Amino acid sequence: MPDQLDPALASKSTPITASMLYDLVACPHRVTMDLFANPSERDAVSPFVQLLWERGAAHEREVIAGIGDPFLDLSKYHGLEKEQLTLAAMDRGESIIYSGRISSDDLLGEPDLLRKEGDGYVAGDIKSGAGEEGASEEHEGKPKIRYAVQLALYTDILERLSRSTGRTPFVWDIHCTEVPYDLMEVRGKKNPRRLWDDYEECLCEARKIVSRALQTVPAYSAGICKNCVWYASCIKRLEATNDLTLIPELGRSKRDAMINRISSIRELASINPADFLDDRKIAGIGPDTLAKMQERAKLLSAEDGKPYLTAAVNLPAADKELFFDIEVDPWREFCYLHGFVERQNGNNETERFVSFFADAMTPEAEKQAFAEALHYIQESQPCAIYYYSKYERTIYRNLCKNYPDVCTPERIEDIFAPRNSVDLYNDVVKKGTEWPTRDFSIKTLAQYLDFKWKDPHPSGAASIEWFYRWSESGDPKIRERILEYNEDDCRATRVLLDGIRGLSAFS
Repeated sequence: MPDQLDPALASKSTPITASMLYDLVACPHRVTMDLFANPSERDAVSPFVQLLWERGAAHEREVIAGIGDPFLDLSKYHGLEKEQLTLAAMDRGESIIYSGRISSDDLLGEPDLLRKEGDGYVAGDIKSGAGEEGASEEHEGKPKIRYAVQLALYTDILERLSRSTGRTPFVWDIHCTEVPYDLMEVRGKKNPRRLWDDYEECLCEARKIVSRALQTVPAYSAGICKNCVWYASCIKRLEATNDLTLIPELGRSKRDAMINRISSIRELASINPADFLDDRKIAGIGPDTLAKMQERAKLLSAEDGKPYLTAAVNLPAADKELFFDIEVDPWREFCYLHGFVERQNGNNETERFVSFFADAMTPEAEKQAFAEALHYIQESQPCAIYYYSKYERTIYRNLCKNYPDVCTPERIEDIFAPRNSVDLYNDVVKKGTEWPTRDFSIKTLAQYLDFKWKDPHPSGAASIEWFYRWSESGDPKIRERILEYNEDDCRATRVLLDGIRGLSAFS
């Protein structure tokens, strides 16, 4: 546990910041560790996270350089001096203040932008990601809670200083688009919650963490934890306590609902579920979910736990199989690699890796790689295509939209039709299998099946970082590293398919 700190001293010396609220949305325990843990327990910052910082700083410089309108730049100042200059600038009525600093009570904020509107100011942040999330052809995007709580903190400070012009701050995103965040908009008739409610809840929780009135505990999340500097420390504690979040898809909220009655994986494995279904302390967890989580707890607790089928798995019969994986730079929305491992008649000795790499950071290069990959798929027919998650289909739909002269939308839908293609994650692993692992990522399952990546640090995040370095340097060794990693991802998909084919039904 982190060292104890006097609550009164902590609350007076530690302000609530926007970055603190940003981290809290994803993981409250990250805030605790940053404040109170021994810095020697921190992991090294990953190259991918360093790249995020670099990309964010570079994007901010590009946006500021293109503002056009006159603005006051306070970026070279720090601390109290910066804050005094910011207040003086607002007193003068500066139209745009870049890199200011504002505070009130226990709140401290450094918004990227303060823009004069009417008699007051509105805050804005420059982000190197999309301003909203979840956008698709069927659905509009929605505000990101992590962005919203930061903007709300700036707005709250402005209100306390009597300098606010309203609760609609903004984000300038990766597309240099201004995205307004209406903090008071009700989400819907069935959900009257507002972004301001999220902010007030996070602020209350942050204050409790700072004062040590709230003792947080770690929770495992495959999508959040692995790039965190506290990953090794938290995993060590989670394993020591046999924490429930080490069960796949049993996250923090379910764990916290169960923890007063069921404190560990071993305990969950041994309960009679019927004794808990009417217990209000685990309200919101129905009988089916509890039964599924108990089966996973039993599997993880068994000394010789083996994966098994929970439902019949129907896989297409085909002489030729393609195991498919793509690599994408999410900031520039650029698909730079289409990789395939091709196998004939189930014979691994026939395997060969086929790839289509965009050798320049241009739309023309992306289009050519996409067209060549589609041609390869067409020439490979008839075949069965295997991939892991819906990401490949989503990116191909986007590429089709961007390059309509390459193919029709109908062609994309035909490629990914169930008779031709199998999403091993959503259609097979989640629906019809169980594994004695803490998550169902392709890395975790393939490694369980004894597959080893050649690279010592394989991950999609790492591939993005390598591509960014390659696009700057043109280093052929980096290009080869990207290709080798992608080939291993494709081959891991084949290993998983063969592993699934060898599973027996649970009896």
